Amino acid sequence: MSNVKLAVIYYSSTGTNYKLASWAEEGAKEAGAEVKVLKVPELAPQSAIESNEAWKAHLEATQHVPEVTLDDLEWADAIIFSVPTRFGNVPAQMKQFLDTTGGLWFQGKLANKVVSAMASASNPHGGQEATILSLYTTMYHWGAIVAAPGYTDQVLFEAGGNPYGTSVTADQDGNLKENVEPAVKYQAKRTVMVADSIKKGMQ
Repeated sequence: MSNVKLAVIYYSSTGTNYKLASWAEEGAKEAGAEVKVLKVPELAPQSAIESNEAWKAHLEATQHVPEVTLDDLEWADAIIFSVPTRFGNVPAQMKQFLDTTGGLWFQGKLANKVVSAMASASNPHGGQEATILSLYTTMYHWGAIVAAPGYTDQVLFEAGGNPYGTSVTADQDGNLKENVEPAVKYQAKRTVMVADSIKKGMQ
């Protein structure tokens, strides 16, 4: 059994990345981890949310999900991020949260965290890989250890073969075009496994 503490931190406007985060939670718990699923605060104006029924409905449906705090980052041994792509980059909501981590970084409290990431877009080449890589850039500054899935299991090919992290295409109605659930769960288990090894090795 693992004693890894995992934070799954996501941003989702209409539900795709919440779904990915939930699958990651399931996979990590199967690997024995203690898991928190956390969302970053919404920054969009209410008028924008009100203009999109799916966005409004998802926000209301996930009111029970706690918002991430810096304490959660300090608590976690490992972190999985799940975000939609915004022009090949992370959403402003996630970036704003990451920009508040300077104090923890300065104290060295983010070093050696094991991290992994997932992304979605509305078409197969909509920037998922670039989004994951841009998020990892921040992680390198933290001194975190990136646990990318690579090509370490056949299930990754079946989900589209993204070696940086699971990525998915979601249409305008929120339907996922690839079956990525097994890949997400595998990525979560792999992240927990790597974090467990590092945690034990450093004790």
